[in-house]
Amino acid sequence: MLILFLIPIIAPIVYFYFLHGKGKHALMINLMSFAAVFLICTVFVFGERAHAAEAAANTSELALAAAFIGAGLVTGLGAIGTGIAVSSAAAAAIGSISENENNFGKAMIFVAMAEGIAIYGLLISFMILGRV
Repeated sequence: MLILFLIPIIAPIVYFYFLHGKGKHALMINLMSFAAVFLICTVFVFGERAHAAEAAANTSELALAAAFIGAGLVTGLGAIGTGIAVSSAAAAAIGSISENENNFGKAMIFVAMAEGIAIYGLLISFMILGRV
């Protein structure tokens, strides 16, 4: 079990010290991040089932707390992601429109697509809170 926690920590260190300068850096970082999150989620999902009988009495309180934390995280991270995406897309849209005014419609589509991330976050948070 301990080895599953050490793999996400050791893998980036090995990459940066031994493989630095080879391959695509962004792709490797994304793959290692995915592997780390996947392993940690797997450990928590399968580890929780072992203690399910003991926690049967506190299930409703635990589920309610987890639902509120999850809804808050989804909404907050969705809003942060929207801010990052809109800042990049809007700056590019303003530059494109200043060069050619006919690009207004195309540029606004990309800005609106970035704003959709916040709407998806709100929808997911409503879905989470609706199940509690």
